[in-house]
Amino acid sequence: MVRGKTQLRRIENATSRQVTFSKRRNGLLKKAFELSVLCDAEVALIVFSPRGKLYEFASSSMQETIQRYQRRIKEVQIDKTLVEQNMQHLKHEAADMSKKIEHLENAKRKLLGEGLGSCTFDELLQIEQQLEKSASTIRARKMQVFREQIEKLKEKGRALAAENAMLYEKHGLHPQQESNEEGENDQQSTESNENSDVETELFIGPPEGRTKRVPPK
Repeated sequence: MVRGKTQLRRIENATSRQVTFSKRRNGLLKKAFELSVLCDAEVALIVFSPRGKLYEFASSSMQETIQRYQRRIKEVQIDKTLVEQNMQHLKHEAADMSKKIEHLENAKRKLLGEGLGSCTFDELLQIEQQLEKSASTIRARKMQVFREQIEKLKEKGRALAAENAMLYEKHGLHPQQESNEEGENDQQSTESNENSDVETELFIGPPEGRTKRVPPK
């Protein structure tokens, strides 16, 4: 026979109510004892009967367990208070950051030349000074970059000159000697071009009176 589900409501019959109380109380005390033994838990149980009679169970000391419970309740309340305070602080910080971001965006738009209709003369003058200062800083940085690039190119040129000197030394040549040899070769080439006889034919006059001109030797 299947046992039906007990409906949880107040038992109207006083005798049945007292019998049920006794049975459930003993079962509850037994479960509390088993929990404390099996799980090594600190358990304290307090039960008052309908007539005000006290029934209790404590795995260690009832007073110490109650004090520990009260301390824990205070700690939880303090933790909740701290959490709420932190939340309020974070909300204020978020609001301040939002205002700062909006202010920076407005300043950025004004520096870009947008939204200047509501600016006063002093504000426009201040924006102009900021732009001039920024432009001066940019120019100074540009000149510094130019100088650094020039210095790098000079270092590269010195490195190439040193490498060239090493190659001259390796092949037993001197830069001055090679320059003289190149000059002599250029001079000989020029003299050869000047001494070479090149015949050119130049016809002057109408076709029927063409004369052949030979350059003097």
